Amino acid sequence: MKPKIKITLEEIANRLEGELTGNYENILVSNVAGLKEAVEGDISFLAHRRHIKDLENTRASAVAIPRDLAFDRLPAIKVDNPYYAFSQLLNIFYEIPDIRKGQQGIDERAVIGNNVQLGNNVTIYPFVYIQDCVTIGENVIIYPGTFIGEGSSVGSNTLIYPNVTIREDVTIGAGVIIHSGAVIGSDGFGYVFHKGIHHKIPQKGGVIIEDNVEIGANTTIDRGTLGNTIIKRGTKIDNLVQVAHNVTIGEDCIFAAQAGIAGSSTIGKRVTLAGQAGVTGHVKVGDNVTVAAKAGVTKEIKDGQTVSGMPAIQHKDWLRTMAVFDGLPELRQKLLALENKVKEMEKASTKTETERHEEKI
Repeated sequence: MKPKIKITLEEIANRLEGELTGNYENILVSNVAGLKEAVEGDISFLAHRRHIKDLENTRASAVAIPRDLAFDRLPAIKVDNPYYAFSQLLNIFYEIPDIRKGQQGIDERAVIGNNVQLGNNVTIYPFVYIQDCVTIGENVIIYPGTFIGEGSSVGSNTLIYPNVTIREDVTIGAGVIIHSGAVIGSDGFGYVFHKGIHHKIPQKGGVIIEDNVEIGANTTIDRGTLGNTIIKRGTKIDNLVQVAHNVTIGEDCIFAAQAGIAGSSTIGKRVTLAGQAGVTGHVKVGDNVTVAAKAGVTKEIKDGQTVSGMPAIQHKDWLRTMAVFDGLPELRQKLLALENKVKEMEKASTKTETERHEEKI
């Protein structure tokens, strides 16, 4: 995908609602790039202050930086959030593909059940299978190979990529994006061991996905045993994430790849689960919590904490623990040396007066 235009810094600053500084006259920008990769004609951005050195060395023609940062080597657009500005720069310089290109309306090769309600301007590609009593809102796009089970509903302006499975009695909100291979409403993992056999517990609940949620490729969200698994508004879920039965996830959470949440846990608002982080069953995680990569949450986490390790503890305590862990080989050698000294002292203290007298002779 190639950039579409050349544009002045004044126009970019206006669109970013930023403050333009430096000698910016007659500068045209045609691309956005990272600080290290940028060349003349590019605009770059400072996502985090730890990259200040890269900012000082960048070859970009201009940069987007925080409003409170003093920088005068290059023309700069000062904004509240440079990383958000980066996302807007991509929209400025690159054409967004038209997802409706090549298909509109309902393809005759799609299978549509009885009593299905379709909103205006719905696009359904070939080989989609929609069972009975499904409701599809306006402007929904459903790509090939998708299955939607009986009694489910999909809200307006939702985009469903190829090969998605949405089982029965699942509610999908408006403006949701579901990537390929996702499975929503699969059976919860519930069994009871009786007379030497694992007996399946019927999973009779559903799933509710609220508005503006994004669900990554090959992510699985299990239906409730009774009641619903709920993912609230604005949460963004990466690829290969597992959400078990009867979990409730709050608004505006971010879950990275391979995170997993066991059954009946409750996740608060604006929680971040980094890659491969896990939460055990029946655990409550408070609002504004960050769980570091590969951490395992086994007990309640209060609001606002950052936790690491397995079992997860407060991040600052984990850092101290890791500092000790790195020094364990050296500590072991010192301990062995102390043990040998103690043994020598104990041996010396058990000698008889005669032995001491003989030693003097």
